[in-house]
Amino acid sequence: MTPFIQRARLEALLAAAREQHVVIVGDAMLDVYLRGDVDRISPEAPVPVVRVRDRKLALGGAANVAQNVAAMGAGCDLVAVVGDDVAGATLRDRLDTGGMQSRSLVTVDRPTTTKTRVMARSQQLVRFDEEDDADLSASDIERVLHTITQALPHATALVFEDYNKGVLVPAVIEGAIALAGGRKLPIVVDPKFRNFFAYRGATVFKPNRRELESALGAAVDLDHPAALPETFARLGVDNLLLTLGERGMALVSSDGVVHRVPTTAREVYDVVGAGDTVTAYLATMLAAGATPLEAAVIANYAAGVEVGKLGAATVSPAEVLEAFDAHLSELRGEH
Repeated sequence: MTPFIQRARLEALLAAAREQHVVIVGDAMLDVYLRGDVDRISPEAPVPVVRVRDRKLALGGAANVAQNVAAMGAGCDLVAVVGDDVAGATLRDRLDTGGMQSRSLVTVDRPTTTKTRVMARSQQLVRFDEEDDADLSASDIERVLHTITQALPHATALVFEDYNKGVLVPAVIEGAIALAGGRKLPIVVDPKFRNFFAYRGATVFKPNRRELESALGAAVDLDHPAALPETFARLGVDNLLLTLGERGMALVSSDGVVHRVPTTAREVYDVVGAGDTVTAYLATMLAAGATPLEAAVIANYAAGVEVGKLGAATVSPAEVLEAFDAHLSELRGEH
C-alpha cells in the first residue's frame, strides 16, 4: 500500500507548486520521432524502407524535466548547453512557447544533442544520436557556472539532470551545490556513472537500482539494509530514492529507514520520460514544503500517469489528483 497522504495536504502542496522556481542544470536534448509505414525492402541493402508519414519534435533530458516543472505551474530556469544550429534554435523556441524561459541556455561550439527515432507500427526500427558527449571546455564551464550564479537567487530548488553529455563535470556540480547549500535549497540529483560520487550535500539522490549497484560494485539488499550506512558515507547525501521499475520506488534515509512506495500505474504504455517526471515532481514538492517521503509519494503518482502516455510527456496537478482519487477508490474496493 502506498504511504498515505491526506488529499487536503496533497492539494495544498500542488497549489504551492505554482509559487516555486526550480533551477535545472544538466543535459538538454531534442527528441525527433519519424513515424511511417514499411511496405518493402530496399533494393540497395537488406533494410526496410520507411515511408515517413509524420514528424514529431519533443523536449528530452533536462528539457523534459523543465516542461514537467512548468506543467505544475512553477517557474524554472534550464541551465544547459545547445549548439548554434537548427536543433538548438528549435529547443529554445519550444522552451519559450511552452511557458519556460530559454535565457539560461548556453550556446557552445558543439551540436545540440538530438535523438531521432524511426518508428513503424509503434515499433522503433533505429535511433540516430547526434551529439558530442566530451566534457565541456574550461571556458564553457565558466560560462555555465556564471549562468547558474545568475539563476539561483530566484530558485526554491535545484535539480541536477545528468545524461553523461559533458555538462555536469565536478566543477559545475560542486560550484552549484555550494551556492544552493548557502541558501538551504533542496537539491535533487538524477545521476549517471561518470560523476556518481560528486553530489555530496544533495537532499535526494535518485539513481535506479542498477546504476547504484554498478557504482558501488555490490548488490543493494533493501530487506537487510545493514550496508546502507556505508553507502551514505560514500555518497554524502540525505536520502536515496531508488527507482525499481514495476516494483515502484524505495526511499532510504541516512538513518537507515526504508519506505517502500509501490507503483500506482494503472496501464504502462511507454516508460520513456517517467524518470524526468519523478525528478520534476520531487524537486517542486520539496520546494513547496513536502517531506522527502511526501514528495516521493506524489512523484510516484505522477509517474503512474506518465507511463500511460506515449513518449516523454508532462503530467498536470489535476492528473495527479485524479490518479490519487482512483488509487484510493481501488484501495477501498470501490468501483
